[in-house]
Amino acid sequence: MNDPTATAKSTSAVSNRAAQLASIPSFQRVDAYLRDSSSRRKSRTGGCDFTFGNPHQMPPDRYVNTLRDALTPQNDQWFAYQTNGEAAREAAAESLQHLLDVPFRPEDIYLTTGGFAAIALALKTVADPGDEVIYSLPPWFLYEPLILEAGLVPVKVKIDTTTFDLDLDAIEGAITERTRVLIVNSPHNPTGRIYPPELLLRLAELLEAASARIGRRIYLVSDEAYNRIVFDGLRFHSPVEYYPHTLLAYSYGKTHLSPGQRVGYLALPPAMPHRDEMEPAITGLQVAMGWVYPNALLQHALPELEQFSIDVGQLQRRRDRLIDMLGGMGYRVWRPEGTFYLYVPSPIPDDLAFTESLARRDVFVFPGVLFETPGFFRISLTANDDMIERSLPSFEAAMKESRP
Repeated sequence: MNDPTATAKSTSAVSNRAAQLASIPSFQRVDAYLRDSSSRRKSRTGGCDFTFGNPHQMPPDRYVNTLRDALTPQNDQWFAYQTNGEAAREAAAESLQHLLDVPFRPEDIYLTTGGFAAIALALKTVADPGDEVIYSLPPWFLYEPLILEAGLVPVKVKIDTTTFDLDLDAIEGAITERTRVLIVNSPHNPTGRIYPPELLLRLAELLEAASARIGRRIYLVSDEAYNRIVFDGLRFHSPVEYYPHTLLAYSYGKTHLSPGQRVGYLALPPAMPHRDEMEPAITGLQVAMGWVYPNALLQHALPELEQFSIDVGQLQRRRDRLIDMLGGMGYRVWRPEGTFYLYVPSPIPDDLAFTESLARRDVFVFPGVLFETPGFFRISLTANDDMIERSLPSFEAAMKESRP
């Protein structure tokens, strides 16, 4: 008798892995919400868009001029195949040295098409199909697809929603003999939390002990897309400073508020053991994953892009304005230490219903259910100042409507 499962597999138009990706509940919710809200945002003039971390004002002249200058060829190989360009690696390594006080070298930098590719590259470098990857909720909502596409198993734990800190007990409890990677995101999207040194040190000790207990190394993938978007003069600390088995993923799309220009890197700390095994594996994957090196233009521009960023002070002023005004309306608002976002408890348990109430008033935010943490909503500070001011009456009206 024929196996119906085998027959179904042989006649399916898509692979099992592709079908699995398409069926992720959180991914389906994100896709449905984005399609619905996008059509409504586009159909309404004067709306206030606080959804994605997209720009809502013209890019700075310096950014435009940097790309324009890089476009002018200096030799006949200017637009030839580019791998890990020497000048770009040097600039990135020097910048990381200053930011983290860790002696990164150019050969520690592996250039990628943004942070997506850097995270995927890290996962495929150290983990085999079937290995488990732990990450905390609320997450960046594309961790799960990246993990599943690599043939890995996502394992989710909650953070402490009162402090927005990692729950180390929950992480320790989730570790099994199949655990290979822990993803940590700081500054954290969506909460804006920057994990302090004492927490990162305790995490490093936990991972060392757990690696010894299960008899295999647990690697940490540090998603640091926002490590330059830090408020109030705080110093950012990376897990790289405390745990040498850390792969650091970075994206310039946040630093310059240009997410459509895909350039970033994966960095290995100089203290990373087994580097001689990792280097050929990473460079092989950069090609095998579809030539995930940044385009030539962005590589040529990168040394200058390292010299400046978006106006973080402007983001901080928007944060403070919204916190002051929303707090006065009765919202409970935690003050983020970095990133583009406010993560706000919904005045009613049904965050989808509350965000719909805002949408009826032409204010668009992301509900917490998209981050697998119902009861919250996310506001992007990349909305322009005019949007912020125009949104305030709508936030107030939605709050009043939510009260019995």
